[in-house]
Amino acid sequence: MAAKKILLLTGDFAEDYETMVPFQALLMVGHTVHAVCPGKKAGDKIKTAIHDFEGDQTYTEKPGHQFALNASFDDIDPASYDALVIAGGRAPEYLRLNERVLAAVRHFATAKKPIAAVCHGAQLLAAAGVISGKKISAYPACAPEVKLAGGEYADIAVDSAITDGNFVTAPAWPAHPQWLAQFLKVLGTQITL
Repeated sequence: MAAKKILLLTGDFAEDYETMVPFQALLMVGHTVHAVCPGKKAGDKIKTAIHDFEGDQTYTEKPGHQFALNASFDDIDPASYDALVIAGGRAPEYLRLNERVLAAVRHFATAKKPIAAVCHGAQLLAAAGVISGKKISAYPACAPEVKLAGGEYADIAVDSAITDGNFVTAPAWPAHPQWLAQFLKVLGTQITL
């Protein structure tokens, strides 16, 4: 397996696990991962949030870790990356307002490079206009956005993931085992024991 170069889009109040777990897991299997946020540079930290499912109408939110970025958003060239990971949480709400972020998402979709999005990450896919005709999972509150963008909302269990072409999506962090396994498959990453 050739190591891949992966871009991880995240930001303040991204879901803690949805930023750190894929970052660490993809590094663990030998890929290069650059975690970036608009307006921030390598070494800057973002505030994350821990979202939990405790029986309320929606998730609860608690302060998460300070996550150190290892690359500068202003320096990235999407063409130099093999795949894209989009963290969920509240960060996609404002990341989708950044035209350069949307252009990066469009690059990966147009080039048919692997894209993994979890939870509210579908907001970026919808805002970029790249999911028409695709089965896309997301946190259920994002279902209307997926549908308005022409996607088919995949209403799956919170611990499940779905792959449609180069898109690998999941509703929330409990899906990490399936989401990351499916993403590794799309990347062509093979793990042997």
